Amino acid sequence: MSGSVNKVILVGNLGRDPEVRRMGSGDPVVTFSLATTESWRDKATGERRDRTEWHNIVIFNENLGKIAEQYCKKGSKIYLEGQLQTREFTDKDGNQRKTTEVVLQRFRGELTLLDSRGRGGEDAAFGGASSGGSFGRQSPMERAPASGDMGGGRVSATLDDDIPF
Repeated sequence: MSGSVNKVILVGNLGRDPEVRRMGSGDPVVTFSLATTESWRDKATGERRDRTEWHNIVIFNENLGKIAEQYCKKGSKIYLEGQLQTREFTDKDGNQRKTTEVVLQRFRGELTLLDSRGRGGEDAAFGGASSGGSFGRQSPMERAPASGDMGGGRVSATLDDDIPF
């Protein structure tokens, strides 16, 4: 195989409010934890079982970071696409550690807010993102018309004046 793919898609709830830090260059880095929960019914006992996985999320994309910072809070349900990255670091006790994170790179990644909580004008400002739209990927068909005229299938008189067919 000539190529490979490193893509992670998660739908879950924030475990804590996003935290914003700045790199030496001044670029923001947004971090938070995301919980994904798998549910099933135990065949032997009939009891409902849950297993929650916690994922560390790191956003280097400035625009997605602003959205996460402003509109994501602990408990918010989101959809995101990123890549797995493992890094090594030394903890405060001097021990070498490894951590694997889901990273949304500067020019890659996607973040969509899935729950709307009566946020007022945000839906219009971000293309319906609070109700499941995707930032930066809104279809022109989903946008409201610029003028008060809803169109109604009517062609403007200026457009059908000199049609060559």
